[in-house]
Amino acid sequence: MNLRTESNPIVAPPGSLLSGQEAICLEKVSVRYTAPNERVGTLKEYIIRRLQGEIHHESFWALHDVDLTVYQGETFGLIGHNGAGKSTLLKLVARVLRPTSGRVWVRGRVAPLLEIGAGFHPELSGRENVFLNGAMLGFTRKEMAKKFDGIVEFADIANFIEAPIRTYSTGMWARLGFAVATDVDPDILIVDETLSVGDEEFQRKSSARIQTIRERGATILLVSHNMTVIEQMCKRAAWLDHGRVQTVGNAMDVINSYRKGQQP
Repeated sequence: MNLRTESNPIVAPPGSLLSGQEAICLEKVSVRYTAPNERVGTLKEYIIRRLQGEIHHESFWALHDVDLTVYQGETFGLIGHNGAGKSTLLKLVARVLRPTSGRVWVRGRVAPLLEIGAGFHPELSGRENVFLNGAMLGFTRKEMAKKFDGIVEFADIANFIEAPIRTYSTGMWARLGFAVATDVDPDILIVDETLSVGDEEFQRKSSARIQTIRERGATILLVSHNMTVIEQMCKRAAWLDHGRVQTVGNAMDVINSYRKGQQP
């Protein structure tokens, strides 16, 4: 299914809602997607059928009037069922998506782990992808060269770093993607189910790395279906349901509300 957003620019003027303590602020944010009703196999077929007037689109709202504030230095949890709008919200914070309406303010460098290794080019080597991802995060080649050895060591793929990414296993993709994203000293780290990826050893290493980032004072926006992880890592959380914020507050209180809402 091909999706596009109907969007307005993100506005972040001087003297905005960020008063000094907020890292992320969403004000009346909504996101609408449009998708073709018919299944289309190729771009050529889509263009031909659209020119013939045979393609009809349906709109749906992924987020509705979301107000949310995340403060600097806190680890904030985001919970909800699949399709609740969590990934869309994370993409707004990561600046890879613009809202249809409303405003989004984000303070500082963002390292998104929305889908580990999603920014990798399969035909490029691991080395080339490290530098490519570093450039996407705003680092110079010289800066990434200083980080390179540590990234490779953490990912434990020294024997494969010159091979094309397409030859990597899923675990290797995950380890390298995580190593790059978390070695850039982010102000804001976005984590989407990262702790459930990889083997037990990788999960321990990733948890320890995230803890180090927390101790440095970074803001962490954490999405997980594992309520134990949210309980252990977050003081505050928000529950999203069908694109709307149901409740925001103490993580345990939000989790209890979510669980009651899932009961038949």
